[in-house]
Amino acid sequence: MPQLFVLLPGFRRRLRALALAGLAASGCARLHYFQPDARIGPGSTEALPATADSVLITAGRHYNHHSGIFCLVWGRHYRRVWAAPATVPVLHLATAMPGGLKPGKSGGGFQSISMTLTGPQNREYALRALDKEPRKTLPFLLRHSFLLNVVRDATSAANPYGAFTVPPLAQAAGVPHTRPRLVYIRQDETGLGPNSERFRGKVALLEEKYNALASCTPDLAGAADFVGGEAMLKNVYTHPSHFIDQPAFLRARLLDVWLGDWDRHEGQWQWAAFPEPGGRVRYRGIPKDRDQVYFRFDDGAIPWLAARPFIASQFQTFKPTYGYLPGLVFQARFIDQRGLSQMTRADFLRVATDLQRRLPDSLIDRAAHCLPPAAFALEGPRLATALKARRDALPQAAEAFYLTLTHEPTLGGTAQPERFVVQRYPDSTTVRVFSPVQNQQLAGDSLRFRRTYFTAETHELTLDGLGGDDVFEVTTTGAGKPIRVLLYGGEGHDRLRLQGSSRRLHLFDEASDMTAAGAHRPSLPKKKHRAYNRLNDD
Repeated sequence: MPQLFVLLPGFRRRLRALALAGLAASGCARLHYFQPDARIGPGSTEALPATADSVLITAGRHYNHHSGIFCLVWGRHYRRVWAAPATVPVLHLATAMPGGLKPGKSGGGFQSISMTLTGPQNREYALRALDKEPRKTLPFLLRHSFLLNVVRDATSAANPYGAFTVPPLAQAAGVPHTRPRLVYIRQDETGLGPNSERFRGKVALLEEKYNALASCTPDLAGAADFVGGEAMLKNVYTHPSHFIDQPAFLRARLLDVWLGDWDRHEGQWQWAAFPEPGGRVRYRGIPKDRDQVYFRFDDGAIPWLAARPFIASQFQTFKPTYGYLPGLVFQARFIDQRGLSQMTRADFLRVATDLQRRLPDSLIDRAAHCLPPAAFALEGPRLATALKARRDALPQAAEAFYLTLTHEPTLGGTAQPERFVVQRYPDSTTVRVFSPVQNQQLAGDSLRFRRTYFTAETHELTLDGLGGDDVFEVTTTGAGKPIRVLLYGGEGHDRLRLQGSSRRLHLFDEASDMTAAGAHRPSLPKKKHRAYNRLNDD
């Protein structure tokens, strides 16, 4: 589950101001907000027999205890689905997986209640409660205010069972995916160690992690390792021979767009590492945590206002039409700029067309039936209709996605010395990046990136040298108005070789000693350097 509010720039500040204005009149956080036990029906108040294999539950009936006026203001969201009955298996650690499961470390961020379970052959499984507790998203002084009720209630904007429809769709699309299972944790469970109390009486997702070769599936055959997003980025920034599989990442991101999954920041991915000839390593992205597919947020007065482009545009509601595409992909802008930098408009349209072919009506209908029967009765037909309409319009959405990324692209080097060759014309700018040849017996460098950006699409281009003694060779031809180029020298003894006009060329090398060779040095605007490598950001 994403951090619905803490991720917004400046939201904590606005939250404090709102709290001061409304605390006195709006009451405090409800002490007993969540359902005490997910079980419903006959016998749900009695102790669960040790031999029970399944129970009747609701994902969160507390979200559906509101008046029509409340829903008019805050939205109906998926309240009825959270309160719909579903039959789920009881978690028995000894038999849940072949060889049994044992408790591991605690997990979870600002909202999720999760932990790791371990099985034979070093396999790891994530156990994550379906419901959320977003208390930590608020500043400490506001955690007992009415705002906690508001943030908790926003969980109902997510379809609790949406993740179960994704595996057949991802499989057909050619995108790696996890295979979640729904389980109920007994009220008297003690086998989860210190985490037992946190999970008791809850419904949870159980899915295997991609963290060992033992968990490798046929679509990831040949992977040598599985790493998290932070480790992957560190390797890519350090070694020119490590790179993201951009065509595969584009396929995964267009699937996200089709599903309306707006929460795809860099922490929502696992990466399979594939060794290639010449010491190269290719990383293929594996999406995780499908909590926000089919998100429904703007069906109330206040959420509708909050989702406007000028406030919180990432909270895009899943509909037959795509709505505001820049908002839908906003959360993933950092990893998108790094993982799709070489993909052209033609690549976006080609993959979108291929996905249309792979996702027929029959598959969509079958995926919708992966919802529990009561949830399908409420949402299944509408979900399938929306998915079919969005599939038909996917090429247009892909083009809008491309234009969003190419408006102000960012391109970075590595910790090694690179040579950036930039040729600027009035209607376009071509960038080539050369890296040192890794073979010590050979001299020179090798081309690792090439792309032409067009003035009609690109407003501003950022080049970040990161580490090493980088060289920026910039040539401007013609007297027109070229694309604005921002050069960040980064660490190392960098050099600028400039030919022609320096118009719309800006240097930000406060952290380096970049010098201009053969031409005057462009002036240094007062602007904070936003590093290409987020791992070094505060």
